[in-house]
Amino acid sequence: MAYTAPRLIDVNAKSRLIRNCRRLLILGRCVELEHPEVYKSFIERGYCPLSVCLEAEHVNMVGFKLAGILGRGEYEEVAVLTVDGSMHCTQLHWMVEEVFKVMRLDNSRRRHFVIHEGKLVEVSQASVKTSRFLAHVDGLLRKG
Repeated sequence: MAYTAPRLIDVNAKSRLIRNCRRLLILGRCVELEHPEVYKSFIERGYCPLSVCLEAEHVNMVGFKLAGILGRGEYEEVAVLTVDGSMHCTQLHWMVEEVFKVMRLDNSRRRHFVIHEGKLVEVSQASVKTSRFLAHVDGLLRKG
């Protein structure tokens, strides 16, 4: 089995692969092979996939590229799909939030999904933001 999803970093900001898409799927590269059923369910729902492996690419380069894509296209939604618990994939969620903040884009246009124990879980934007602040997470855990 081989990867088929184009790499975000390699796609032109106005590429024909995404030009007519309304919904982008930014996914951890390994998801396509490790969880093909979840990946395919997004494709069947009309998402155009762009894969990222933050073990191979720097988050700043990927974020800048995504900003270029979002600045040149009109997208109804950007979804992020990763494996839960991956220290590299967690950065994808943070990166998308940062790009939306810097570009002052509407909050309703992005969603976050993780695959936890083989099941798809939607995670709130607030959870993604909170997870960046370890002192805050620690305080929440101490409160019980």
